[in-house]
Amino acid sequence: MASVNLRPNESQDQLLKRFRKAMTKDGTLTTLRRKRWFISRSEQRRIAKKKAIRRLRQREIQRNEF
Repeated sequence: MASVNLRPNESQDQLLKRFRKAMTKDGTLTTLRRKRWFISRSEQRRIAKKKAIRRLRQREIQRNEF
């Protein structure tokens, strides 16, 4: 977990900004959002397959535009 210490002459806004950046870099928030609800392995595979199909279709659309 990310932690930050208040530096001398640092405002709370700057501290909060550093904390948010550390949390993003650490990946804590993304992990928390992903684990918020239980998703079975079969559901995860189904979602991954749908994402892959969507990604392939987007690539095909981009290739056909040129």
